[in-house]
Amino acid sequence: MAGTQDMFDAIVMADERFHGEGYQEGYEEGSGLGLIEGRQHGTFHGAKIGSEIGCYQGFAFAWRCLLHSCATEKDSKKMKVLESLIGMIQKFPYDDPTYDKLHEDLDRIRGKFKQVCARPVSFGS
Repeated sequence: MAGTQDMFDAIVMADERFHGEGYQEGYEEGSGLGLIEGRQHGTFHGAKIGSEIGCYQGFAFAWRCLLHSCATEKDSKKMKVLESLIGMIQKFPYDDPTYDKLHEDLDRIRGKFKQVCARPVSFGS
């Protein structure tokens, strides 16, 4: 009688055992795929931010060179705003993905870039 009782327990408990094993296998596979997908997502968005910041930096350096060559008294405010943008870009934490104010700083850089673009520049007289 004890042998048949153990056999019935094994049959009844099989559902729980297989459920637990299936959950564990699914969890391990999902964790691995989630890690890969997370890295791809982070790489893609990090590259977009880096490209955007690089564009702003190239723009700022080019305009700084142009304004230095023909700077007037009127252009001093433009140069200050441009230098401020360059400073913000140089302080941007490219290599720290855990920086908690990354999006705030990025928004400030975008705003400063718009401010630079909104100021018309006159070359010559």
